[in-house]
Amino acid sequence: MDRRRYLAVSSALLAGALAGCTAPAASQADVSASAPSTPALQPDVDSDTLDELVTGTNTFALDLFDELRTAAESENLLVSPISATIALAMTYAGSSGTTREQMRASLGYTVADHQLHAAFNELQRTLSGRDDDLDGEDLPSDYDEGDDPVPFQLSLVNAIWGQAGFPFRDEYRTTLENHYGGGLNQVDFVENPDGVREAINAWIADQTDDRIEALLPADSITSETVLVLTNAISFMANWRHPFDEDQTEPAEFTALDGSTSTVQMMSQDVQVPAATVDGAQAVELPYVGGTTGMLIVVPPAGEFAAYERSFDGEQLGRIVDALEPQRGYVNLPRFEFDSSCKLEQALEALGMTDAFDPDAADFSRMADLSETGGNLFVDQVYHDTSISVDEQGTEAAVATGSVVNLVSLPPTVLNANRPFLFVIRDRPTGTVLFTGHVVDAGAAQE
Repeated sequence: MDRRRYLAVSSALLAGALAGCTAPAASQADVSASAPSTPALQPDVDSDTLDELVTGTNTFALDLFDELRTAAESENLLVSPISATIALAMTYAGSSGTTREQMRASLGYTVADHQLHAAFNELQRTLSGRDDDLDGEDLPSDYDEGDDPVPFQLSLVNAIWGQAGFPFRDEYRTTLENHYGGGLNQVDFVENPDGVREAINAWIADQTDDRIEALLPADSITSETVLVLTNAISFMANWRHPFDEDQTEPAEFTALDGSTSTVQMMSQDVQVPAATVDGAQAVELPYVGGTTGMLIVVPPAGEFAAYERSFDGEQLGRIVDALEPQRGYVNLPRFEFDSSCKLEQALEALGMTDAFDPDAADFSRMADLSETGGNLFVDQVYHDTSISVDEQGTEAAVATGSVVNLVSLPPTVLNANRPFLFVIRDRPTGTVLFTGHVVDAGAAQE
């Protein structure tokens, strides 16, 4: 991996059947995304409100991961809950009634509605500004600017795609523009659904450096589609303490099913935050700048499944609180894998049921349906991810799509030679950016 880049993109897709309604066509020239922009409104959010938002989104992060891992217990898994929650927050802005109540509870939103979107605005600005304060002294001593010109970058952008002529409410459009950025790209789903789908996939591919090339599969966009919301997170980072490639050697990894394989195991003698909590080894490897890090947790041998089931926000907090600088060897396998899943079943299990029910869903704050008839509801939520970790850093991508239809050390401080959990988080706010597990490092090196 040459670029040591970590990328993510999340998109929420809103689609629908307009009973007895036709919309003005848009020209083919309109099938493109405007340049990503920052939210139009500068938010006024205090630190307590931001902390409350992060606490809620982290709860959702681990709840969502817990639901998804049950379907992928024997497979490597990566989820980007912050991408999913930002995309779903834009969907939530158009919800009402019981649908809104269920989404609020399922997504962990405890911040008052009149502050929620401003808080997401502030969180996006905070995360996107992490690279602004990077000091040259934070770079590794062997950093070669000519080989890697961008040691750290974290940014969040959004693009909004809507059917030309559809009666979106002004208040809804203003909320998206003020707090999530980007104007409405007017497109023609009615006459050119597949062309728009290809344009959206192209935008996602561009934002993820072609790691996610086809988030929206064939037939996911139809002439009934009315709105697509896309969010892209790009994160480019080198380790603050790179592993020496000369120290990487073949080693045995015991997978979850007990089988063993030979993997390329990175190793370094380093001082990093580390702890042992409830028998689990944990270290946090910081990226350049120190504001973002990968927390790696290796549960006791033979107890991975039970430990993972109990891994929640409280457990994460206990581990983070227990971290103290320790000197020792960290052994971590290189790993690279893709992960693809749909989120609707997990979201329904978390209590977000009405949003997926054509008869019960209420997205009346999104559009005026008095002239169109029918109803808006969430149909599918796509979530594709890709990650690579090597001696220099991390490269990954994730894409999420929500479809809504209108119907009618010496000593060793960490030895990851068996299944482990990992959490990539923004350290100053504690925001969980990604969470995943590696249960078969051999499969992740093929």
